[in-house]
Amino acid sequence: MEQPQFAIVDTAIGAFGVVWTEAGIARTWMHDRTPEGTRRQIQRAFPGVAEQAPPAEISAAMAAVAALLEGEPRIPVVDLDTRAIPEFDRRVYAVARTIPPGETMTYGAIAKALGEEPMRARDVGVALARNPFAPIVPCHRVVAAGGQLGGYSAPGGASTKRRLLEIEGAAIVAPVVQPGLFDESLDLSPRRGR
Repeated sequence: MEQPQFAIVDTAIGAFGVVWTEAGIARTWMHDRTPEGTRRQIQRAFPGVAEQAPPAEISAAMAAVAALLEGEPRIPVVDLDTRAIPEFDRRVYAVARTIPPGETMTYGAIAKALGEEPMRARDVGVALARNPFAPIVPCHRVVAAGGQLGGYSAPGGASTKRRLLEIEGAAIVAPVVQPGLFDESLDLSPRRGR
């Protein structure tokens, strides 16, 4: 297998990092506002990884994510390197990728779409909590039954999930009290003009 490569792009919420291989995107990062912090996280997870200008397909996906985080309903279309991903998780991610911006689907509905028992909704949630491709695999669009947001593994948890859904124009019911990635106290306002 070829050595993974990575690139970072600035977005409305901070740095967005992508690691790719010959098979497609292997991992994304949205957990640090700065390119330096994102670079350190990537280099820790992939020792020896090289920072490179991305090929056209990866560059287009990164641009689509940046546009999505600005409120433009674009869907990143790109191959994912899922060779190390469990089969059930791959199936969950495939269904999640069909959810359009501004819409949501419940964990139970994904289980049903997979032909699984409704009790597998919890397994769907576990698979999405392990999602290494956010927001290309838009786990933020998967919600709990009864209008509850459910969990989200990015910094800020459900508050960040709520804000991503708001950016996309999704109807949201559940209130959130936990500070999120977008809270002013964290000073994560869009950084334009860079």
